Amino acid sequence: MKMAAGILVLLFFCSCQPLSRLQNVGFSQARITGSSFYKTAASFNWKQRDSFAVEQILSGNIPSVLTQLVPVTTSQIDSATGKKITAVFYVTPDYLSIGTNEDWARVPLTPMAAQRLADRFNCFLPTRKMVDAIYHAAKVKLEPVPLYAFRDSSPTMYHHHLIIEGQRRGQSGLIAGIKKDVVISGKISRDAKPNRVAIYGWHKPDGKPIQPLYTGHVNWYVDYSHGIRLVYRKIKLNGQWMDYTEILTHPVYQKLLCDEPWCDFFQYSHQ
Repeated sequence: MKMAAGILVLLFFCSCQPLSRLQNVGFSQARITGSSFYKTAASFNWKQRDSFAVEQILSGNIPSVLTQLVPVTTSQIDSATGKKITAVFYVTPDYLSIGTNEDWARVPLTPMAAQRLADRFNCFLPTRKMVDAIYHAAKVKLEPVPLYAFRDSSPTMYHHHLIIEGQRRGQSGLIAGIKKDVVISGKISRDAKPNRVAIYGWHKPDGKPIQPLYTGHVNWYVDYSHGIRLVYRKIKLNGQWMDYTEILTHPVYQKLLCDEPWCDFFQYSHQ
């Protein structure tokens, strides 16, 4: 009886603790650094780079400082009741990266690879509205730096990462303004062309995004400007945990996370 009571107390205590880290992250004994990743992937095509990155991340080769989740709050007034509704969602402080805390690098991925990783870590990809909320909540906001040559090559991706690090100058905390997000969007399932990826964001200092919501790229296209931000799939709505799919299908609550006409695209295919 005492043991059962102890378990109940422990469960209650744990349920009250703020979410702090990505779930199901392994630990790799043979970790490669971010610079080593890009040295190996220098001549890779998108499929080879995707596979290599997924293999590394699933094995736990992620800088631990980037597995700490950050809360972002959004709210609205329910027009029917006049009551305020508040949601708190938890995001990675930066975009998916590979390496150690001392030598790591951001790695752009296709939505197929991103979804596989999101599923592993009990996460999902953000909506357009959530990307805006993340930007406004960010502690570190940097000026976008567009590049134009060999946009989809691994060397350009690493070069862009180094540019961002030069801008960041060691600042820590939730960062934004450095990438276009791969997002979920109802436009994908309604696009006349199949196999699309939706991208959005890369906000300028005035808060306006360089990239409007766009589904013009085929889903295997990825370039240096794309980033994968993960969001924990359980969201705290008025203090109660709900799955993001429940919120996006609710006629009132969905407006906390989605500002599109359709909020019914929840995830990408792994293929």
